[in-house]
Amino acid sequence: MMKKKSIPASKPFLILFLCQIISALDVPLDSKLLEELSQPPTITHQSPKDYIVDPRENIVIQCEAKGKPPPSFSWTRNGTHFDIDKDAQVTMKPNSGTLVINIMNGGKAEAYEGVYQCTARNERGAAISNNIVIRPSRSPLWTKEKLEPHHVREGDSLVLHCRPPVGLPPPIIFWMDNAFQRLPQSERVSQGLNGDLYFSNVQPEDTREDYICYARFNHTQTIQQKQPISVKVFSTKPVTERQPVLLTPTGSTSTKVELRGNVLLLECIAAGLPTPVIRWIKEGGELPSNRTFFENFKKTLKIIDVSEADSGNYKCIARNTLGSVHHVISVTVKAAPYWITAPRNLVLSPGEDGTLICRANGNPKPSISWLANGVPIAIAPEDPSRKVDGDTIIFSHVQERSSAVYQCNASNEYGYLLANAFVNVLAEPPRILTPANKLYQVIADSPALLDCAYFGSPKPEIEWFKGVKGSILRGNEYVFHDNGTLEIPVAQKDSTGTYTCVARNELGKIQNEVHLEIKDPTMIIKQPEYKVVQRYGQVSFECIIKHDSTLLPTVIWLKDNDELPDDERFLVGKDNLTIMNVTDKDDGTYTCIVNTTLDSVSASAVLTVVAAPPTPAIIYARPNPPFDLELTGQLERSIELSWIPGDENNSPITHFVIEYEDGLHEPGVWHYQTEVPGTQTTVQLKLSPYVNYSFRVVAVNKIGRSQPSEPSEQYLTKSASPDENPANVQGIGSEPDNLVITWESLKGFQSNGPGLQYKVSWRQKDVDDEWTSVIVANVSKYIVSGTPTFVPYEIKVQALNDLGYAPEPSEVIGHSGEDLPMVAPGNVQVHVINSTLAKVHWDPVPLKTVRGHLQGYKVYYWKVQSLSRRSRRHVEKKILTFRGNKTFGMLPGLEPYSSYKLNVRVVNGKGEGPASPDKVFKTPEGVPSSPSYLKITNPTLDSLTLEWGSPTHPNGVLTSYILKFQPINNTHELGPLVEIRIPANESSLILKNLNYSTRYKFYFNAQTSVGSGSQITEEAVTIMDEAGILHPAVVAGKVQPLYPRIRNVTTAAAETYANISWEYEGPDHANFYVEYGVAGSKEDWKKEIVNGSRSFFVLKGLTPGTAYKVRVGAEGLSGFRSSEDVFETGPAMASRQVDIATQGWFIGLMCAVALLILILLIVCFIRRNKGGKYPVKEKEDAHADPEIQPMKEDDGTFGEYSDAEDHKPLKKGSRTPSDRTVKKEDSDDSLVDYGEGVNGQFNEDGSFIGQYSGKKEKEPAEGNESSEAPSPVNAMNSFV
Repeated sequence: MMKKKSIPASKPFLILFLCQIISALDVPLDSKLLEELSQPPTITHQSPKDYIVDPRENIVIQCEAKGKPPPSFSWTRNGTHFDIDKDAQVTMKPNSGTLVINIMNGGKAEAYEGVYQCTARNERGAAISNNIVIRPSRSPLWTKEKLEPHHVREGDSLVLHCRPPVGLPPPIIFWMDNAFQRLPQSERVSQGLNGDLYFSNVQPEDTREDYICYARFNHTQTIQQKQPISVKVFSTKPVTERQPVLLTPTGSTSTKVELRGNVLLLECIAAGLPTPVIRWIKEGGELPSNRTFFENFKKTLKIIDVSEADSGNYKCIARNTLGSVHHVISVTVKAAPYWITAPRNLVLSPGEDGTLICRANGNPKPSISWLANGVPIAIAPEDPSRKVDGDTIIFSHVQERSSAVYQCNASNEYGYLLANAFVNVLAEPPRILTPANKLYQVIADSPALLDCAYFGSPKPEIEWFKGVKGSILRGNEYVFHDNGTLEIPVAQKDSTGTYTCVARNELGKIQNEVHLEIKDPTMIIKQPEYKVVQRYGQVSFECIIKHDSTLLPTVIWLKDNDELPDDERFLVGKDNLTIMNVTDKDDGTYTCIVNTTLDSVSASAVLTVVAAPPTPAIIYARPNPPFDLELTGQLERSIELSWIPGDENNSPITHFVIEYEDGLHEPGVWHYQTEVPGTQTTVQLKLSPYVNYSFRVVAVNKIGRSQPSEPSEQYLTKSASPDENPANVQGIGSEPDNLVITWESLKGFQSNGPGLQYKVSWRQKDVDDEWTSVIVANVSKYIVSGTPTFVPYEIKVQALNDLGYAPEPSEVIGHSGEDLPMVAPGNVQVHVINSTLAKVHWDPVPLKTVRGHLQGYKVYYWKVQSLSRRSRRHVEKKILTFRGNKTFGMLPGLEPYSSYKLNVRVVNGKGEGPASPDKVFKTPEGVPSSPSYLKITNPTLDSLTLEWGSPTHPNGVLTSYILKFQPINNTHELGPLVEIRIPANESSLILKNLNYSTRYKFYFNAQTSVGSGSQITEEAVTIMDEAGILHPAVVAGKVQPLYPRIRNVTTAAAETYANISWEYEGPDHANFYVEYGVAGSKEDWKKEIVNGSRSFFVLKGLTPGTAYKVRVGAEGLSGFRSSEDVFETGPAMASRQVDIATQGWFIGLMCAVALLILILLIVCFIRRNKGGKYPVKEKEDAHADPEIQPMKEDDGTFGEYSDAEDHKPLKKGSRTPSDRTVKKEDSDDSLVDYGEGVNGQFNEDGSFIGQYSGKKEKEPAEGNESSEAPSPVNAMNSFV
């Protein structure tokens, strides 16, 4: 008998059938077999050994295991049993060992620090996890320190120390300035590995007061900031050059210990002038070329994946034109334990022998210790079949009770490895895994492989027999593989037959039969031949084949070993390829490939195209209709149709279209059946039962379609039971106590016979009920009454006719009718975030009480009254819908300083459930709107009377009004700004001691305790003299504008359009226009003409989520325009992206630019006051806002810090962060959490899509006022 234990290289696909033979049993990866065999536990997933957790989130400690029977789980904490039942904050996931420690509902992460270990146990042993060390991440604040300015001489070195707080894990360090821009680094200035900033030599441009060290703690997404460090460089001439001196490391030598597999980082930073250049070498060796990298301008040597061979002395050399200095770092590479041979699971039969081997290496050499079922093997229950020999456990004559899980622990001072390996002793009778009666088909003279996959313990012996009573197979004509496969190297026709595989061991015997069929090979009996054809002619290649009658061949044609061109000139027939209207590009090699499921053959021929002789003009026309249609080979489900083509009329027929008429169901209506190439005149047609067929043929060429042929004779097919069942079966209840079953009825010819009906069956899902069935006529709906409310049903609809039933239909799941939800959401809580935004939480209702498909929750909320006016108004309820099982949502667009009520209701397909009890909440104060009006009356020589109306929306308790005014001289320059605070209960004021015949500009706004609201502006002129001669602008006791003007330009923006309105004062019949463009863009303004004298216009076609600038002008008034206004269109969908104009770093940059402009204006103002020529500003600046006035020294300018704010949080809107913590969540509010309003929409996850934007107004920013801006954390994250 010939045997072999491996498959020859010439047959690589046999590897799929063979198993490697080792000393222990191999368990095949058969899912059914694995489910039946007992198996000790195996840990499949666990948390990392060093597990740093976010102290703000729940702690999840993973422990997953498999085994048969399923294992149970237990935990130890700090070496002692951890009883999770006694801690309400700790739960274990079902069918899992994973622990969930609830921190978000009151738990303290620090209380759960410690070392955890999981044990998975069943009746065959216990597996244990690694020791999982749980530590919460920490991001402490910087210690407060007083930083003195650094005064450094030009050319000297300097080190700015960062000294970040010690966090867990350590923070990422980076240096930035007040504008949140990365400080530039170079060979001269760079950051060290310890976070300090090193200057090899300082230059005058290094003078600045905002060297700020930031520490980013990634785990908690926070950023801590050190106080700014001031550096002042003073110059001395000449600057003395210096040879290099090392700033770090110090001395001439140092040592470094690194672990195997880690990244080795060595650093040398030198001082000197000129700036030194760093070079690295390894003494007595070369730097590894493929693992060595230089960073930080070659000051850092980085070697990845270090090994013991990387130990040695590394020298860094710093050199400039005056000399050099070097430092030697002695590197020692140690190693935590790593596997050489990890123990592997053993599956043994009773009485067999085996070994578990555990070999590890490390530096120093690790020690090996063994545990059995989680207990040190020295104190574990004795097993006479087990013997421990160092790193090996030897098993002899094992029994079923020897099954256990063994743990190998390899440890040294740098770490440990823990591996679980089980010994599973199985006594199993033979099983054959190959399906019974499997059919193998092989081409004659090819090898045949008959599979007999098996399993048993002890390992069974395999024998093969041919035929029912055949003798055992032996001899050189067979090869018997160790995995049970029988190979017949050269299968012949007489090899056909039934083969029996028998597997036996001492526990039993089993056999399995497989069948072998030998097929004739596929051959091309007429191959394509070499052809020469004239251009624009026609050519055909033949490819006639012979194949086994039981195999279905497919023929593929290739041109030059690629697919045929996608060209209708190429016509592929049953046994030929025809090319019409041949062109030069058709030159090439054509290959016919014939494939069956068992073999493949091919043949090729070359086509040569030559020039064609000139031809007379040809008249082209549609082809004549085919004729002489004939039906042959009539069968129940097929028939052959043949015809004779009509005249082509000089345009080759490209294809024929076959149509049919059903004289029984739809007489007179012709339907498309199929089409065939123009070279084919016969076709085999598939037929349906119970149809009276007639056929006709239409010929098609490039000119068009022929007239249809005369119909063929009629052919009536026999009736049969239906072949298919109705489609689109659904079950949806229309009432709480019914189930409406619907389907798409079969069409006439689909019925396959007379008496079409439907068998409708249903039963309640997950309930041990029998099917209930009813047979209905040819309809498409059936209603089941008396069902429970909203329960799932299994439904099927089967077609039948007088001859029988269609195949068994597939089942679909439907639900009986829904009813309104029964209970309201509980524990409704409201958290007011700011004066216009609140967050509402609720507990989800039990799914059983929903009584339908849970669609979401609706929040009804309405304003009860304004707390500032104490007056009730018509209650307008607003509704936000939150899709799915969401338990919280955001309420945007609230009015400040108001009292609100809300309730929550659950929604299903039927409607809304009862409302929760009304919840009352109040919004805090906000800034007021602008005063409703400002009038200036009764002008005199030195006084003006101001009258105003209170803000339409006070948004709180008004504390005062702020009036600012300044004169405008004849050259349109602004005079000094005067500010007056007015009590909130006043509505008028007489301004005295003004200059006569002088124009004044007034800025007026209201204040609450929160801050100042938006302002309104006016201009007025005092009268000329005491004689009562009025200025031309004074009419009827009122101050009229001196020039035409457009003011109070306001915008109301939506997603793709904006409504622009304005106020005009000046001559009548002005023609207005609106100019707009993208804010910050240098593109030309776009201009829209306003029809008539309207004071509003709608801009359309805007881009969502984009900031625009807009201004209004009047034609014919010397190009007079309004001041610019900026608005932003609503977002196209909820997004966490923020426009650049609202980014903190962008606002900071703009403030810095404004500060520079202010300084230049102050210098010009001082120089003008010293005498000489006075610069005159252009007229366009005459009406500038007071923002351009110089700020006082105590203004809240960007970049100043005070000790009192050292540890305050970095709020949205602060120009300079003085806190050491910047949280990621402090960026602009995301709309993802908002619900939808009346016009809102939702994504599938319930996130809000819609508009949430407000009008933006400009205000003069002076004094300690600053406009609100988002947190700069996004800018910081972009640099790290």
